[in-house]
Amino acid sequence: MHKNGRLQSTSRRQLLRQTGLGFAALGLDVLLAEQSGLLAAPAVENPNEPKQPHFAPKAKNVIFLFMHGGPSHLDTFDPKPRLEADAGKPMPIKKEVSFTPLDKVGGLMPSPFEFRQYGECGTPVSSLFPNLGACVDDLCVVRSMVGDAVDHGGAMLQLHTGAFNFTRPSLGSWVLYGLGSENQNLPGFITIKPTLWHGGGKNWSSAFLPSAYQGTPIGYSPMRVDDVKKEPIEHLINKNLTSDQQRYELDMLQKINRRHAVDKTHDPELEARMQSLELAFRMQMEAPEALSTNDESEATKKLYGIDDSATSDFGWQCLMARRLVERGVRFVQCTHSGHEEKWDHHRQVARRHHASAKEIDKPIAGLIQDLKARGLLKDTLVMWGGEFGRTPFAESDGRDHNPYGYTMWLSGGGVKGGMVHGATDEFGYHAVENRMHLHDLHATILHLLGFDHERLTYRFDGRDFRLTDVHGTVVRDILA
Repeated sequence: MHKNGRLQSTSRRQLLRQTGLGFAALGLDVLLAEQSGLLAAPAVENPNEPKQPHFAPKAKNVIFLFMHGGPSHLDTFDPKPRLEADAGKPMPIKKEVSFTPLDKVGGLMPSPFEFRQYGECGTPVSSLFPNLGACVDDLCVVRSMVGDAVDHGGAMLQLHTGAFNFTRPSLGSWVLYGLGSENQNLPGFITIKPTLWHGGGKNWSSAFLPSAYQGTPIGYSPMRVDDVKKEPIEHLINKNLTSDQQRYELDMLQKINRRHAVDKTHDPELEARMQSLELAFRMQMEAPEALSTNDESEATKKLYGIDDSATSDFGWQCLMARRLVERGVRFVQCTHSGHEEKWDHHRQVARRHHASAKEIDKPIAGLIQDLKARGLLKDTLVMWGGEFGRTPFAESDGRDHNPYGYTMWLSGGGVKGGMVHGATDEFGYHAVENRMHLHDLHATILHLLGFDHERLTYRFDGRDFRLTDVHGTVVRDILA
């Protein structure tokens, strides 16, 4: 419209020229609004915040000392005089499934190690564990463990996840899912130097649980401790940006991620990335100090055997476990392994079991003594064992796999100390008294942490899953 009221024609080129700046200004307003929103990104939801259990717990934390390969119960905590009396004789009962061909099965094999009674309770322990024997009044030795898998892979999966032939969430993941963590600046489930074979990451995986509940590995089994110490610090600390600059960048990135998540009904991978970024930022404040032993006294380091090359590796793991639970980490696993399974001794059981036991005896005894002295043992459940035991008959001068009756022990966290639960037969082949299946062990651990194992469930693929599946009975005889 012309100013005198008469219409004036306008070309398309003129229209675009006259209105172009208006479109640009509108776009700039939107962009500025978005950027202002980026500066105030909402906090990322933290799935690891502390949660209430079903009832009052006896334990708050778990330390699992995993012996990769399967220690021989017959040479550690379950003496069998009958093997001495019948040494070299053929196995008098039917041989179960194992890896030894029938024509290679040797005679009954007595332990090459002497047993003696320790403590006020008088529980017998072999000469492999003189330091741990001194702690026996704090141990509940379960001699009647039973599993279903005879191979390492299946047996390890069942021990760690409850299932030997399916991918399921690990014990640590279930614990973290149920309880959350008391420290939001550290992962709630940490596995130290885990082995990468026989299931590898499946043994600390969260499977179909949200990814925030999976275990966080520190190093892996063949690594030298010095290299393991450096790795988390190098990956966590950003020397090029200040904390405020990192916080600004993270808030911007999280805002973009959240906007992207609005367009999706559920993207667990995106949620896991957002949560891991947030946790990684917070870990910079506490992880370097938690993973350092500079503030530990020389007496403490000596207690764990860190001053001895034979015990320094597992001693460092045990000391880290104490430092982590002391800082509120819910579940810590230490793995005794290496370039090969530390306890899978089909040959030379006398020499190799002696070498393996020497690496862990002092560190584990030091851990129990230290936890007890600091008042942490009453709230911390310590469990020790491998994926199975070993056979009473010889395989050359070693022993084959045996999931039919073997030993694990528990300490602290609401468990009776100074007792033996269950028994194997006179040869140490089958559990015959108070059998404790791995499902029962898991049910009992969850009970100590304040959970009814039948109610701690997660709905996935149209059904409710739980750690113990449709099995498991709480073993109340071992509860304090």
